[in-house]
Amino acid sequence: MNSKHIKEFSRHAYHYGEYTIVQKEVARYLVQGVHSHPRSIVDLGCGCGEIYRNITWEMDAFIGVDSSQEMISLHPTCKEVSIINTDFESLHVRQKLQPFYDLMISSSALQWSKDIEKMIEWISLTCKEGAFAIFTDKTFETIYALSGLATFLPNAQKLTTLFEKYFTCKHEIKSFKLPFPDNISKFRYIKYSGVSGGEKKLSVAQTRALIQNYPHTYLEFEVLFVWGVPK
Repeated sequence: MNSKHIKEFSRHAYHYGEYTIVQKEVARYLVQGVHSHPRSIVDLGCGCGEIYRNITWEMDAFIGVDSSQEMISLHPTCKEVSIINTDFESLHVRQKLQPFYDLMISSSALQWSKDIEKMIEWISLTCKEGAFAIFTDKTFETIYALSGLATFLPNAQKLTTLFEKYFTCKHEIKSFKLPFPDNISKFRYIKYSGVSGGEKKLSVAQTRALIQNYPHTYLEFEVLFVWGVPK
């Protein structure tokens, strides 16, 4: 994750819970797909703690990793929870997290990876089981088409191929449509949710035109869910 993304998440941390309807649903669905009740869990990109909040079984250890101090300040705390405040791709994390955790999980975070294949390979060597939810390039598809900007989000089919290289896994692609009363509300959601990545590439005039011309009453999201065991 680059510094722009970290600053954007930190700046909007206290709005985040109000503008993450889809992310909350994604975390809930991802945890529902974990049936082994793992006792030691690592959450990469833990944020405010949506994964932890959805776990219903007892754990011995839960380790959250996130680069935003503001976000992790909102994460639930208890004796089994410890938080590492750093980028989940950092060498520090790889040195600190030694094999083998029962579960490594990541919801709405791995799309920020600078080298996602290296992340997937490392995860496969560090856990007994993995569970992942990643926003893909169909997210905000209409916005990108109207603006002429290229999406930074990964392609679901390519991601699936990468995961199958390192995991024996099942996967599912889910689409979401989140309705809004007006276009201003849509773009406010994008600003505060963090899914946009914090990249500001449109001028004020271009943004205004995009808001005025956006044709749908909803925003589109696509998420790849993966559950599996390392090969």
